[in-house]
Amino acid sequence: MAYRIRLRSGAQVVLKIAPPPDVEVMTYERGAMGTELAALRLIQENTKVPVPAVDYADQTHELCDADYFFMAYVDADNLNVIRKSLSRAQLDAYDEALGAITRELNQIRGAAFGPLAGPGERSWRAAFLRMIEELLGDGERRGVNLGYGYDVVRQVVAAHADALDEVTEPRFVEWDLWAGNCMVRDGEIIAILDHERAFYGDPLMEYGFTASELSAFGDSAAFIRGYGHEPFTGSERVRRRLYNLYLVLVQVIETNFRAHTSTEQYDWACARLRETMAMLDERAR
Repeated sequence: MAYRIRLRSGAQVVLKIAPPPDVEVMTYERGAMGTELAALRLIQENTKVPVPAVDYADQTHELCDADYFFMAYVDADNLNVIRKSLSRAQLDAYDEALGAITRELNQIRGAAFGPLAGPGERSWRAAFLRMIEELLGDGERRGVNLGYGYDVVRQVVAAHADALDEVTEPRFVEWDLWAGNCMVRDGEIIAILDHERAFYGDPLMEYGFTASELSAFGDSAAFIRGYGHEPFTGSERVRRRLYNLYLVLVQVIETNFRAHTSTEQYDWACARLRETMAMLDERAR
């Protein structure tokens, strides 16, 4: 949870508190606050990408039964909130800037693939397959209906896993860097937020590339232009489809963990899952 707090001095800060230990979260969300703090340190120490300063962090559980930290309040507009009021040229400019920011983040190198704090894997294939397996395990444990057998999904991923072997250097991947996590003012991105999903992996897994293989997510052209990425190779397109599969699986399965009362996200994500499976597996067409 995040809270905007006004101090006695009149200054404003944001307090973020992790879920209590008795709340079941998805496997990849465990230790998320520690991941966010580590990501903020890495970004501040290795890039010029604007992120809020952390004023105080406590992971001792002496004061409350969950991790928490205070960070600077960013007085700006959320890009996702104002998108409908912007022209196409303004949106493209922001997406190009987001591409350049993402590329700068991806220059941070890690010692192994996987979580920022470890344990890591020597290969990206091993790390990604573990991520997929943990995610599918979450869904199976909760009995989430994917519209496909879980083993069918595993078989599809395994059939294309060779493409993952092209990735040989662990790079910082923000993964959740979309318009809703961008704060803007006067035509510039002045801060990016929510770094708890970061890991070391393949930069092509960044959210900004998603629409390149799944148009329901929008248009990646301006982002890719700002990033400076060359046209995708055949193997890169396969990897991007695998990463889309991971993303839409998260969006389907998390609706159960978050106890959604509406089926809107579930239905939308299931439709994207069908599209992605069809791209990867002729049997799903």
